[in-house]
Amino acid sequence: MEKHLCGDELSPNDIRRFLTRIATITVDKAVRDGGAAAIETITALEELKAAAAGAQAVLTTLVADTIRQQRREAGRPAARWNTGIATQIGLARKDSPHRGSTHLGLARALTTEMPHTLGQLRRGDLSEWRATLLVRETACLTAEDRRLVDTRLCADPATLAGQGDSTVAAMAARLAAELDAAAVARRKARAAQQRRVTVRPAPEFMGHLGALLPMDRAVCVWATLRRDADTIVATGDADGRTRDQIMADLLVERTVGLAPTMGPPVAVQVVISDQSLLGGSNVPAEVPGYGPIPAAAARAWIHDAVDTDTDTEVTLRKLYARPADGHLTAVESVPRCFPTGLARLIDLRDRTCRTPWCDAPIRHHDHITPHEDGGPTTADNGLGLCAACNHAKQGDGWTTTRTDDPDDTDGSDVHTVEFRTPTGHTYRSTPPPQPLPLRHVS
Repeated sequence: MEKHLCGDELSPNDIRRFLTRIATITVDKAVRDGGAAAIETITALEELKAAAAGAQAVLTTLVADTIRQQRREAGRPAARWNTGIATQIGLARKDSPHRGSTHLGLARALTTEMPHTLGQLRRGDLSEWRATLLVRETACLTAEDRRLVDTRLCADPATLAGQGDSTVAAMAARLAAELDAAAVARRKARAAQQRRVTVRPAPEFMGHLGALLPMDRAVCVWATLRRDADTIVATGDADGRTRDQIMADLLVERTVGLAPTMGPPVAVQVVISDQSLLGGSNVPAEVPGYGPIPAAAARAWIHDAVDTDTDTEVTLRKLYARPADGHLTAVESVPRCFPTGLARLIDLRDRTCRTPWCDAPIRHHDHITPHEDGGPTTADNGLGLCAACNHAKQGDGWTTTRTDDPDDTDGSDVHTVEFRTPTGHTYRSTPPPQPLPLRHVS
């Protein structure tokens, strides 16, 4: 017998009939119009997936509350009110009991403390994974602070539009550090106690070796391996190996004692406002390639590096940014290739690949207006991209343009770039904000 939830809502059989219609989607129209309709359909299906996840969250909380209420009214002990609920959710979603517990926790947070995030999910504006990231990064906050993060990030859908997973998580983590630095610090201390090395099998007689480490140590290990691998490639000693293969080989050789490090420790950059470094502000710092860290943790890290008895060297470099929005000051260069200083500025401004929803590390510094079309080698005309995205935009029909006035001086210019695909669809990208400098009041 078919059961309706209530009123005119869709029944399970209604949804399954709709699934049957989706399964009949063909490619005939995509062939006729160059793929534009197919792109629209892909977007609509992605929005449908998100809306379905939002509906699942609401129903999950409803099921859990109903079961708890029934057991309470039946006089069951309070310790048994939640027994088996997560397993039921996991089975309903064709998932494990552990994942069922994750789904239940996500649903509870969304429906009770993060209404704007849930609203975006139900409208198809936010994916389930990005909603999960927002819940995860705010787990250490009070319900009141969590609702504030929810309002600031998700009340306006434009706030997270075009942002990748890492950026969404970083924005939530940054706000959490501002609202309750002590809670984030406690969470960081607990996390450090969970450091470990793990191994799990991979296909083709391979294995995944993982190390969960404090962020500063993890970045130093990775950066040292990368630097030495680049050195081997540059000196012609790679023997046909890629950089990733060399990094893996170096990790094994140094772990088992076959090879020492090749040079001094690498530099790990920390971008922090003067107010946070010197004035006790709680505005989070940024570690390029990692994300935000609490200001107190950054100060302690810098202090420990300066105060240590080892040969650790600490240098301070000024970055000039507009007080209104933290946008870095542009510099110019005549050559086509972006010189080191200008490339570093672009890296610090963009942090990750600027293609919307891509959080891959920056590998190429590209001209928005191509150099062969007269585009200057400047920060305003520069763009940080990963290798795959840079190669993709070289294809026929791709264009990138600045959508604001680079000569604007009123503080509204935030280096907005518009990507136009061969099917005529457009996507906009803006760089993440920098830690704001100390404002001087005259």
